[in-house]
Amino acid sequence: MYTYSSVLSACFGLKHHKEGKSLHGLAIKRGLDQAVPVCNSLIVMYLKSSNTSMEDAINCFDSMELKDNVSWNSILTGFSQNGLSEDALKFFGWMRSRPLPFDHFAFSAVIRSCSDLATLQLGQQIHVLVLKSGFESDGFVSSSLIFMYSKCGVVEDARKSFNATPRCSTITWNSIIFGYAQHGQGKIALDLFLEMNEKNVKPDHITFVAVLTACSHIGLVEKGLSYLNNMQPKYGVPPRMEHFACGVDLLGRAGHVREAKKLIESMPFEADATVLKTLLGACRLHGDIELATKIAKHLLILEPDEHCTYVLLSSMYSHLGSWEEKASIKRLMKERMVNKVPGWSWTEVKNEVHSLNAEDRSHPQHEEVYQRLEELMEEIKWLCNCEDEEFSYA
Repeated sequence: MYTYSSVLSACFGLKHHKEGKSLHGLAIKRGLDQAVPVCNSLIVMYLKSSNTSMEDAINCFDSMELKDNVSWNSILTGFSQNGLSEDALKFFGWMRSRPLPFDHFAFSAVIRSCSDLATLQLGQQIHVLVLKSGFESDGFVSSSLIFMYSKCGVVEDARKSFNATPRCSTITWNSIIFGYAQHGQGKIALDLFLEMNEKNVKPDHITFVAVLTACSHIGLVEKGLSYLNNMQPKYGVPPRMEHFACGVDLLGRAGHVREAKKLIESMPFEADATVLKTLLGACRLHGDIELATKIAKHLLILEPDEHCTYVLLSSMYSHLGSWEEKASIKRLMKERMVNKVPGWSWTEVKNEVHSLNAEDRSHPQHEEVYQRLEELMEEIKWLCNCEDEEFSYA
């Protein structure tokens, strides 16, 4: 039994997914499919194989007659890591009704799901459970709490969680620096980075994404470029693609579009779509249609099915009043059968998360929702003295 568990543990990742499935079949033949350690290893193997293996992990979990704490916590973590945040929160509710003990991985996972959905009230309730369970000083849990409060816009509570945590973890420092950076408080973020260095906590590549983001959001172009150039010689952290993307964003926000292009050309590797989209966004912001068109052509070759590039181009042409070009982009999308993916929003009502998007009709009470929305829009238009063609929520 333990041999199976050990071998299954070695089958993580897509590379050995086939071998793992074969071992699963062999375990069933040998009558080990109800052995808890084997089942737990199977669940973890499927979760780490690919996003599409989540269903296999759930099937394995459902087939277990006996489940232990590891079984439940593994599935919860799997939902969160695969971006199934709503499912993670529902599963967490089932776990609480048992009740079952949570480990630090489970708390980190469910708090991360609250971050993804920006469900502050539920996140605060889970924070209370963390305190009662004695996990607040755990590096993973505290980092998740900091990230959750930051994502929900409550940076003050993120700082309280940070202050209550032993400051020896790079992950924890990264979380709080990111929190301030993303909310336009770059000065505090950079002060924290200096404090991190004073305490001899070694920064990593994520730290510098946070630092460069801080510089970008408050317009510290020279300082940001200095950090980018000194990553390797001063801190021993080689710049990655994401750091150059931050550098492009830094220059682009400040209107230095051509300098951003030169930065891309100086990179030691070929620019990926993320870097090019960042430059395209800067071109849109500052009306550099010539460069934007060149970048877009390259992007449409790199990612012909990616709707974001078409939307960015269409938006830019619309902003510049280039209606023929905008129409050509729409025709190209139609020819290539590329559809704009709608953005989703989440709202929390009485500890239940509801998801919605523009013109969504899936909610059982959608008729009442839209009727009330129409009433609110009429009130807003009356208050603003707006005409129908000036105001739209669709």
